[in-house]
Amino acid sequence: MRTDNQSFWGDSPRDFILLGVSGRPWLELPLFVVLLVSYVLAMLGNITIILVSRLDPQLHSPMYMFLSHLSFLDLCYTSTTVPQMLFNMGSSRKTISYGGCTVQYVIFHWLGCTECIILAAMALDRYVAICKPLRYTFIMRHPFCQQLVVMAWLSGFGNSLVQVVLTVQLPFCGRQVLNNFFCEVPAMIKLSCADTAVNDTTLAVLVAFFVLVPLAFIILSYGFITHAVFRIQSSKGWHKAFGTCSSHLVVVSLFYLPAIYMYLQPPSSYSQEQGKFISLFYSIITPTLNPFIYTLRNKDMKRALRKLARMWRLNKR
Repeated sequence: MRTDNQSFWGDSPRDFILLGVSGRPWLELPLFVVLLVSYVLAMLGNITIILVSRLDPQLHSPMYMFLSHLSFLDLCYTSTTVPQMLFNMGSSRKTISYGGCTVQYVIFHWLGCTECIILAAMALDRYVAICKPLRYTFIMRHPFCQQLVVMAWLSGFGNSLVQVVLTVQLPFCGRQVLNNFFCEVPAMIKLSCADTAVNDTTLAVLVAFFVLVPLAFIILSYGFITHAVFRIQSSKGWHKAFGTCSSHLVVVSLFYLPAIYMYLQPPSSYSQEQGKFISLFYSIITPTLNPFIYTLRNKDMKRALRKLARMWRLNKR
């Protein structure tokens, strides 16, 4: 895999050119506005969820602990990619340094794999809450939930480490133009001029494991939840169960559908033109929507937000 041309161990390129929508200059201003507004909303929404979950004692439960980590992941997602995108759209230079590009795809890959496991942990929480309510406090103990979170972050980092070790060795033979908004592993593999069979296989196997195994667990959990819900006699119980799970299902769909398209196909056959807009969707649109999805249908979160707003108004007086 290593050659004498522009690898990590030899001469690496100084920077990469991120095309974005350079071929459609009329799109740059509207997209800049959309990204800026989305970024501000994502920051405000996710920071609010983290603060409310920490400050309200009634939200000190496993579900909101996982939700806080999900919001922190979304903050990191947007902060890893969007500032660079905004800078490039507002500048004639559409470049990112080699080191900055490496850091970007390392962090982005780490966060993505971590989020897969956090979403699976949230599905476990919903399964225990609905199917094993009498054993909920015993099973979902705080130390156990913390172990799940630590496992999510460490396994995501381990996967990212494997990807970066393989990717930084790729030669680019003078190629520096990435048809993307930011640096991603599939785009880097596509850009390389060497045989990328090892990279393609490793990426496919590891991402399949981190995407399909948690997704299968989520589907299985909701299969048991659906079976339990059908046994509930009262309509109030139905609505409560639906309200508890619907937000999580929407977030799972928004996250997994683009990820499956992007990563569960060989990078050699993946369309960069389509891929860059899908990347844009899950790097900024999904993190922006998540806080609204979790607050609009969540009575506890809305109550906590109203309580926090009242406290803020009183302190302001």
